[in-house]
Amino acid sequence: MINFKELKEIKGDASFRKFYRNKNNYSIVVYAKKEKVKNLLIYDAINKILNKNKILAPKLLYQNYKNNYIEVEDFGDNTLHKVLKHNKINKEQIFKKILKTLSRLQLIKDKQVINLNSQKYKLLEYDNKILSNEAKLFSEWYAPRKINKFKIRNFKKKYENEVKKLLSKLNLKNDTFVHRDFHVSNLMYIKKNIAVIDSQDALIGNKAYDLASLVDDVRFKTSNKLKNKILNNYFRKLKKTEINKFVNDFEILSVLRNLKIIGIFMRLAVRDNKKKYIKMIPYAWEMINYRMKKNREFINLKLILKRNFPKFVK
Repeated sequence: MINFKELKEIKGDASFRKFYRNKNNYSIVVYAKKEKVKNLLIYDAINKILNKNKILAPKLLYQNYKNNYIEVEDFGDNTLHKVLKHNKINKEQIFKKILKTLSRLQLIKDKQVINLNSQKYKLLEYDNKILSNEAKLFSEWYAPRKINKFKIRNFKKKYENEVKKLLSKLNLKNDTFVHRDFHVSNLMYIKKNIAVIDSQDALIGNKAYDLASLVDDVRFKTSNKLKNKILNNYFRKLKKTEINKFVNDFEILSVLRNLKIIGIFMRLAVRDNKKKYIKMIPYAWEMINYRMKKNREFINLKLILKRNFPKFVK
């Protein structure tokens, strides 16, 4: 039984998990009493799938699921977010390396694994219902705090209908392993290799989703020039006939993801008193604007948002 008082807590995670560094074992203790199945059981199951496919992810060292914790490998603190913050680093080269990891993730065919309780866990589909519910986080948490209470009902109806219409315009099948939070803060740099963490939300979904998470990452600002370079590097492996379909899905998923993130950040601030996330909301709006101006499918959504959030929508 671990004595948590002897361990150093690692701050900064937005979930209900707590992380502790166990220096004696060179390990990380993950504690989760709330959302225990996702944060411990599924987290380890997905890591097993990643390791099976030769992708670095924290291996299970010990488990005491009954007492709400597991112990996994410690990959240190060197996230790719930290690496990329150094001005002298060649950012494009680092992102090329990340794209190679993404390509390997997208080749994963395993959808089922035996979890630490010796039960089968099967990856679910990242369908339009889930995507629609995620986009509602914007209308449920952010919008009511910015829109007059007499107008909010009408906004929610129009916004949520438009989200469904946009999702119906997606071209690609839900046939790809999707990490769902694939960005540089969830990628570790270990001896010039990339390790993937925070994988408990993985599903089988649209191939463009993780690329949208990476390129339009609200936590790490990149120039539009670099964003385009990353996209062009990814597109080299696609056929010319595929690129337009892919770009359409990328833009729709990027916009809906960043609307979801605005909702999540407001929820973290209001419900969990984690106010630091509020400062990232303006950049999420910037990326929403940037993607909406390039695709005619966003005409109606842009009008709805501009009418209700004129400060943020150009």
